[in-house]
Amino acid sequence: MSDRRRSAPRAALSTLTRRPRAAAAVPRLPDRPATPLTSVDRPARMVDNAVYAGGRRIATPASPAESHEWLTEGYEDRMVWLGLYRPDPAALGELAEQYDLPELAVEDAIKAHQRPKFERYGDTLFVVLKAARYLDDAEEVDFGELHLFLGRDFVITVRHSESPDLSRVRRRLESDPGLLAQGSEAVLYAILDAVVDGYAPVVAGLENDIDEIEVEVFRGDPQVSRRIYELSQEVVDFQRAAQPLTGILAAITAGFEKYGVDEELRSYLRDVADHVTQVTERVEGFRLQLRDILTVNATLVAQRQNEEIRELTETSLAQGEEVKKISAWAAILFAPTLVGTVYGMNFTHMPELDWRLGYPLALVLMLMVSVVLYLVFKRRDWI
Repeated sequence: MSDRRRSAPRAALSTLTRRPRAAAAVPRLPDRPATPLTSVDRPARMVDNAVYAGGRRIATPASPAESHEWLTEGYEDRMVWLGLYRPDPAALGELAEQYDLPELAVEDAIKAHQRPKFERYGDTLFVVLKAARYLDDAEEVDFGELHLFLGRDFVITVRHSESPDLSRVRRRLESDPGLLAQGSEAVLYAILDAVVDGYAPVVAGLENDIDEIEVEVFRGDPQVSRRIYELSQEVVDFQRAAQPLTGILAAITAGFEKYGVDEELRSYLRDVADHVTQVTERVEGFRLQLRDILTVNATLVAQRQNEEIRELTETSLAQGEEVKKISAWAAILFAPTLVGTVYGMNFTHMPELDWRLGYPLALVLMLMVSVVLYLVFKRRDWI
């Protein structure tokens, strides 16, 4: 097994030994019938297994072992493309032995949950890509993971999710034999292009969600803070999926001249790189926009809380004024009540009971006390 190399940066395509161009006519191979697999014959976790020569499918073997045999018959222009979906570790281990896949990369492909990257192990390139799709019903982003092993005459794709749909990529390449004849480099380009094209609906969906959140923020929706946080997390995850592609494609572009990449393929890869740049710029804009929205939302929430506190304070003050008025009138009415209560007691021996001026004096006393209390409370603005 070749040692993993991490020192000097190399173009992704530099790990793929260039094969001679295929002849225009595909060699006649009577010993292998090019018949497609049925659902019964195909292994449960093998999506497709094809052998190509000159950019055209010449066989659909029933097993990876059979497809590997097609590479040992002396035809240098052949290529095997094997597509797997969540394969068993044992099945992937057998492929590792057949195609001399690096052990560390196979372990990554089995465990999944890897960051997007590309690594070179001798003549084998290992690429990890993160696909994304926007789910309209749930209004969230679903992420998928794809692992690629690319060599001189083989491509092995390992999917751990429903996206991306590599069957469409395969049909596209099979409809363009001239492009597919360029080998595993063309397959890598087509898969990168499909992954990046899948980002466009995600960008549109996130943009629509952000527009809705802005409306909810100024509407005062109490649940908007949670939605901002969740959407911010999706944007960060999406950025982690798309951002590494910039470096991968930059490395590929840097090796165009050195490794003699076909001019047509160069233009295709440059176009993919441009799209990745646009996506990453938009996603970074979304992240900053959500940060500003969260700040604005916090400010609006604080303003609403301050307004509520002010209203509560005003209400409390108004209630205090009413309480003071009630207390003042209660004190005013209490004074004559006290005098009347004293003189209303029916005791036989009580002063002033037989005095003629007792009654008018009691009335005058009650009136004077009430007037004095009224003036005191009036001066203190209690009334």
